[in-house]
Amino acid sequence: MSRAPRLHPDGLTRCPWPGDDPLYVAYHDTEWGVPEYDDRALYEKLMLDGFQAGLSWITILRKRDNFRKAFDDFQPEKIVRYTPKKVHALMNDAGIVRNKAKIDGAILSAKSYLDIMEKGPGFSKLLWDFMDGKPKVNHFKTTGSVPASTPLSVQISKELSSRGFKFVGPTIVYAFMQATGMVNDHLVDCHCHATCGKTQRKPRLRAK
Repeated sequence: MSRAPRLHPDGLTRCPWPGDDPLYVAYHDTEWGVPEYDDRALYEKLMLDGFQAGLSWITILRKRDNFRKAFDDFQPEKIVRYTPKKVHALMNDAGIVRNKAKIDGAILSAKSYLDIMEKGPGFSKLLWDFMDGKPKVNHFKTTGSVPASTPLSVQISKELSSRGFKFVGPTIVYAFMQATGMVNDHLVDCHCHATCGKTQRKPRLRAK
């Protein structure tokens, strides 16, 4: 079903998908579509999008803090060393999505990430080079116009898969591109459409 932007009680018009959920609205306003260039943060978001497969994003968003705690703040250097005992502990952690294939995929993807960081070109550069370093600004009026995947997301998916990343199909990659501001898919009448590409995310302080 195609939906148009909606006016909220605070006087701002937003994309329809966050509804009235305060957590979802805050994510829409401050994160989704804002260009992300930090290597580790991009890895975290790609892993969370992989865990989302078959689920709704709000489900992952509500569990994000639990995920960060369980996965050592998504530090690939730590995840790549996970043992079967650690995987077993994750499978018993009700605070995350307990899916063995996705957990194993995050570990394999951590190895691929570290290879890119150590041997070049760097994870952020690899991704953003597909965009010539800047977001693609779309001008969709309703949700029905927004694609689930694009030829570019297919291309990036193939590149990541060839490097050993898991759960990086074209649809997951396009959702990742939207979330990290590689594409600006805020609907044109949404208050974020004109501004999200002009700001960069502030680095998140990580737990030691």
